This record gives sequence, structure tokens and C-alpha cells, in this order.
Amino acid sequence: GEGGADGGVDAVMMDCKALVYLVDVTAEDTEDQLNRLHHTIARVSRMNPSAFIEVFIHKADALTDDQKLLCQRELQAKVDGELRDADMEQVVGQISYQTTSIFDRSIYDAFSQIAQKLNPERDIVGNLLDILVNNSEMEKTFLFDFVSKLYIATDSSPVHPQDFELCSDTIEVVIDVSHIYSDTKEKFDAKSGATIRLTNGLVLYMREVSEYLALVCIIRAETFDASLGLIEYNVDVFRRALETTIESRNALQR
Repeated sequence: GEGGADGGVDAVMMDCKALVYLVDVTAEDTEDQLNRLHHTIARVSRMNPSAFIEVFIHKADALTDDQKLLCQRELQAKVDGELRDADMEQVVGQISYQTTSIFDRSIYDAFSQIAQKLNPERDIVGNLLDILVNNSEMEKTFLFDFVSKLYIATDSSPVHPQDFELCSDTIEVVIDVSHIYSDTKEKFDAKSGATIRLTNGLVLYMREVSEYLALVCIIRAETFDASLGLIEYNVDVFRRALETTIESRNALQR
């Protein structure tokens, strides 16, 4: 019955770490969607105040870049206003809004940002990546979950969509090549790696750093050619530090 269904939803909301709500920008019932969004936010914030609330403004490929910004601003202003009117000012700061689509990497980027929020070692790993970037003169680094192709950590420099797409594509290339040439069932192991030179003078450098985790770096070609030995050494140092971090977390959870 409805009570049982509501009870099941309540149980999920009480235990969840993040709630993702999709708003379809191509749908005609926008007002109904926003009413249900407001009800859902009120419900989860009452039952689980620490949960992250993520609103995906989905199917945004139907909009221009200017329309995406306008749509996000209008939706956020409306939702925030309604929450303030309902004396829920404290909830406003917990909500993140992003435009997403399945026809580009935006949906992966959005879920990657959620994965980072849920990663208890985010700050530690981020600091390790900053050290790697500074010591190796890299442009950008991402730590990917190889299976989901979400990045669970990155350095502190801004994330540009094109950089994320390039690094994500590197994972795809390694998977595709492994399927063709690997003679084992494991498509990703300690020997997995790739170096891809781009026509714009950049190099994409990927290395396996832990089970199911891949480090993908963007490096200027002249830096890569002059300092490959140092880069490989620094990546090995990062791998060992990451292993220590993971082992420490696992020991605390036992």
C-alpha cells in the first residue's frame, strides 16, 4: 500500500548520504516538477539534515549555453525563494544545481562532484595531487574510478569541462585497446598505462595507482619530454601515499 511505499522511501532518505533530483527541462509540467522537488527537499531535510541535495537540470543539450545559465538561475531562485518562505533558510546552502545531459560528459562530471563530496579522504588525496602537480609541473590531474569513469579527486586548480572530457576519453581508449589486445580477463591492472600526445602540445599520461583507480594527468609536451623520469618517480610516490591513505581508512573501519 501507499503507507508501505512511503515507509520504504523514508528508510532510504534516513540512510542516504546524497539525494539526486532530476528536473526535465523539456517537460511541460515544470510547475508540478518544482512542487514535487520542494516537497522532496523538505522531506529529506527533515529526516536527514546532513544529506547533500543535488538538483540536476537534465536534458540540457536542448538549450544553448546562455539558456542553460538562465534556466539554472531561474530554477534556483524559485526553489530558494520557496524554501525561505517556508522558514527553511538553513536548507538553501545544502543544495547544488547543475545542468546535465547524457549526450556529453556533463552527467559524469555532475556525479563525479557528488562522489568527491562523499569521499572522506577528499582533502588528503587532493593535497597529494597538488604536491604531484607542483613537483612535476603538470597542468591538471584527475583520480578516476576505472569502472564508473567518475573522478573521485582532483587537484585544487579549476576543472574545465574540456580537460575532464580528454581525461575521461583516455580511460575509454585504454579500455577499448585492452579489450582488443589483452589476453587476460583483467582489463586494468598494475601494468595499465597510456601516453597520448595531442596536436595542441599537451600529453595525456595515465597510470594505474590502485585497484580500480587510475591517475590521468595533463602535461605540456616539453615538460613531459624533459622530465619523464621525474614524473614517473613522483607518480610512484603518489601511489604509495595513496595506498597508505586507503590502508589507514580500512583499518579504522574494521
